[in-house]
Amino acid sequence: MKIDHMVFSASKRLQADMDAATTYKEWKAAAIAYDKGTDLQSWKTDDESEHFDHASIRRRLVRLRTLRRKKDYIGVLYALNEGVHGNIDGIGRADLYGKAKFGTKKLIVDYVNEVTSALELLASSDASGISKEERLDFFRRAQHCYGSSALMMSGAGSLLFFHIGVVKALWQQGLLPDVLSGSSGGAIVGCLASTHSDKDLERIFDPGYLVHEIKKDESLFRHMAKLKPNIATADEVRAVLERLIPDLTFQEAYERTGRHLNVSIAAAERHQSSRLLNAITTPNVFVRDAILASAAVPGFFPPVALAARNSHGERQAYMPSRKWVDGSLSHDLPAKRLSRVYGVNHFIVSQVNPHIFPFVTNAAGAHDLLSTVALATKRTAREWINAAALMMEKPLSLSPKASRVTNVALGIINQDYVGDINILPSKRLFNPLKLLAHRSTEEIIELIEMGERATWPKIEMIRIQTKISRTLNQILKDLDRRERPVGRRSLSAAF
Repeated sequence: MKIDHMVFSASKRLQADMDAATTYKEWKAAAIAYDKGTDLQSWKTDDESEHFDHASIRRRLVRLRTLRRKKDYIGVLYALNEGVHGNIDGIGRADLYGKAKFGTKKLIVDYVNEVTSALELLASSDASGISKEERLDFFRRAQHCYGSSALMMSGAGSLLFFHIGVVKALWQQGLLPDVLSGSSGGAIVGCLASTHSDKDLERIFDPGYLVHEIKKDESLFRHMAKLKPNIATADEVRAVLERLIPDLTFQEAYERTGRHLNVSIAAAERHQSSRLLNAITTPNVFVRDAILASAAVPGFFPPVALAARNSHGERQAYMPSRKWVDGSLSHDLPAKRLSRVYGVNHFIVSQVNPHIFPFVTNAAGAHDLLSTVALATKRTAREWINAAALMMEKPLSLSPKASRVTNVALGIINQDYVGDINILPSKRLFNPLKLLAHRSTEEIIELIEMGERATWPKIEMIRIQTKISRTLNQILKDLDRRERPVGRRSLSAAF
C-alpha cells in the first residue's frame, strides 16, 4: 500500500513537470521521465499487444534488417514490395499511442526506422543490380500506395491563433505536412504557412509581430465603421491580410514554398456547390480573395467575388457571376477532396469549433464500449435530424429564410470533424459569441501557446506515423530535382 502511494506521488510530480514545461524539449524530457518512472517504459519495450500483430512485425523487422545489412538490394526491394503501407499489421492504430506519454511500442519504432533505412539504401547510388527506371517505378508506386499526410484546420474565427500554435509546433519539429487545408480562420493560418519561406516563418509565428500587425489600424477602423468595439469588420480583416499575406496566386504560392494550400469556400447562391481552391484546381486565383471568401461569415461579412491573374499577368474577375462565403459551412475538413487531388490518406486535424467539441475526441479509432455507444448515438441522432428536415422540406420552402437556415444547419451537422490525429484545445469553454471578436494581446499569446501545448503530446505519434511517407516524398523530390529545369517546382513531385 505504501509502495502504491509512493508510485502515485511520483507520477503526480512527473505529470506536474509536464504541465509546467514551457518548451517542447522540456515537455519531452518530462514525458520520457514519466514513462520511466511508471510501468509504461516496460510496456513500450514489451512486444506483445492485442492491438497489432507484433509477431508478424517482428518477423518483418528481422528479415528486412538482415537483407539490408547484407546489402542484398534485390532482396530488400522484394521485401519492401510485400508491405509498404501505413497500417500494416495494425501498427497505425490509435490505441497504441494513447497509453505511454511519449511514443509507442519500441518494436513499432524500430520497424519504421528499418523501413526508412531500407528505402534510403535503395535510393542511394550504391544500389546495384536494380536499374534506375525500376527503382523510380518502385518509389512512385510505394508513394501512391502508402499515401501521405495533410493538416486540416477548422473554421476558427478569432480562435485562429490556436492553429498558429499547432502549425508552429509542427514546423519547428520538421513535421508540418506539405498539404494544408483550412476554412475561415484556418484558411488564414494555412495561407501564412504557404506563402512564406521557412526563413520568414520564424518572424511570422512570433506573437509580438502578429499582435503589432493585427492591431495597427484597429482604432481607425472601429471609428469608421461605428460598430461595437469588440467586433471585427470586413475592412479590418482585409487590411490585416494585405499586411500579412503577399499578393500571390495559388500557383505562385506553391512555387515559392512547395506547400499545397487548400481553401474551402461555400457558394452564396442556392443550388451552387462548394469549392476547394488550390494550385491544381484554381492555379491562377489570388490567395487573398480566396481567404476573404472563406472568412465571409453570413450575416457578419458580405459575400466575396474571386479574382485571378490572366495570361497577360493582369488581375481580372474569376467566375464574375458567383460570390462565395465561409467554407466551414459545407466543408470544414475536406478530407475526401484532398484524397482525390493529392492521394492523402492520413489526416492531422486542428479543431477549435466550439459547437462540435461534445462530439469529438483526441484520437480517432477508439474501440472501447463507451466510444462505440457514443458513435452509434451520434449517427442515429444525425439520421433522425436529416429525416425530420426531409419531412419539413415543403413547409420550409414557403419561407426562403427558414430554408436557408435549415440548409446551413444540415451542412454543419452532416460533416465529419475528426481525423486520424486530432489536436484540440485543453479549454473547451470558448464563448461562440466571441468567435468574431477582437482578441487582446494576452488572449492571442495564450491561444498560440495553447496550440503549441496541445500539439506536443501528438508530436511523436505524428513523427512515427509519417516517417515512411516523408522519406518517400523526399526521395522523389530529390529525383525530381535532378530531372527538372532549375528554378521551377513540379506539382507532380508531391503526389
